[in-house]
Amino acid sequence: MASTMQKFLAELIGSFILVFFGTASVVLVLLVNGGLDIAAITMADWVAIGLAFGLALTVAIYALAPISGAHFNPAVTIGLWAGKKFPTSDVPVYLIAQFVGSIIASAALLFMAGTQIASTTGALGSVGDVGGIGMVGIFIAEFLGTALLMYCIMAAAVDGKAKDAALSIGLVLAGIIVAIGGFSGCGINPSRVFAPMLMNTLVGTAAPWNLFPVYLIAPILGAIVAVYLYDFLAVSEE
Repeated sequence: MASTMQKFLAELIGSFILVFFGTASVVLVLLVNGGLDIAAITMADWVAIGLAFGLALTVAIYALAPISGAHFNPAVTIGLWAGKKFPTSDVPVYLIAQFVGSIIASAALLFMAGTQIASTTGALGSVGDVGGIGMVGIFIAEFLGTALLMYCIMAAAVDGKAKDAALSIGLVLAGIIVAIGGFSGCGINPSRVFAPMLMNTLVGTAAPWNLFPVYLIAPILGAIVAVYLYDFLAVSEE
């Protein structure tokens, strides 16, 4: 069994991989389009961004699931804990690791891309009201997107073998991003949302902090509902 430190490092590294390579694809789209506002990103761009996030998650799960279970998302950790599938003692360790890994990833991306990218809306992969749908619309998108991801995790990983589930979970994440990216930017992960916003703020770029409570609460509620829904619908093999 992995030690607490091993789990912490696995969650930190996995969160780093997901946030760095995923949000790097957003930054690349912005740079290639000459500082294009994130609200004008095309559907083809969202497909590419979705694949980048999905493949990054797939690789991270393959590499690190045997150590920590490969959460890489505070909503997933809290959802599993709320469903009594994860020990309370490990929750703080996982949450801290996920936020630290995500922040390091955004800091690395900032240094790589340069501060000029931080002047663009959506810089460093920051999310926001991309589709002009308002707080309620963002809440619905983030709630449903996270619920679908969490349900897939329950079906493929929690009740199956996590390494075998890596590709299916990664593809689901990619599909969710393609579907709702143009509406909310598709955070569905509080630490992934927080890190770019923090880096933008540190370099003097406005970040939509007024929306952060939505990106925090909606994914957590979505994950919890998905866990209980899965348990309710699951058919016993006995």
